[in-house]
Amino acid sequence: MKIISLGLADYAPVFEAMKTFNAGRNEATEDELWVVEHPPVFTQGLAGKPEHLLIRDDIPVVQIDRGGQITYHGPGQLVIYTLIDFKRRKTSVRHIVSALENSIIATLAEYGINAAADPARPGVYVGAKKIASLGLRIKNGAVYHGLALNINMDLTPFTHINPCGYAGMEMTQMADLLSPCPTLSEVADKLTGHLKTQLASKETAQ
Repeated sequence: MKIISLGLADYAPVFEAMKTFNAGRNEATEDELWVVEHPPVFTQGLAGKPEHLLIRDDIPVVQIDRGGQITYHGPGQLVIYTLIDFKRRKTSVRHIVSALENSIIATLAEYGINAAADPARPGVYVGAKKIASLGLRIKNGAVYHGLALNINMDLTPFTHINPCGYAGMEMTQMADLLSPCPTLSEVADKLTGHLKTQLASKETAQ
């Protein structure tokens, strides 16, 4: 699995690159993890409802093709796009979602943060507050989009939306839970390591 670091990159070109990568892949294409930060942007999923944008400001809103509602990306948030051929891996999308959640939980545990997934809604939570979001697009036997983990960012724009469609959803981040806060690159190294392990694991019957 190849890891690509994109640094700080505008959302729209990365989104187009993901679609191009997925459309052009074949049975020999290596899976990739793209590590990136984005300038401030709201992304609205396929099921997105306009009323979940509560305050219209100068942050752009981009309509995209993942599932789910509206979320926010900004500097200080670690985004990892998971370009994975799940058919070749003989696994399910549900297993990939669990692998993403478990990787985030394991990474946070390394910093003494007790986090958990919620069976009723995607993402990772610390208590009732959301610290990481997930969203995937399934196409041609593969997935793209991925996860976003809040590390050390301005959380204010989340109050301008109903995050992921949930009114009143409170967000948190690593910087609010420990001091000093680790760097984004340090967390990225740990999280990509966990992702490679979790995504390589075999799916077990429930």
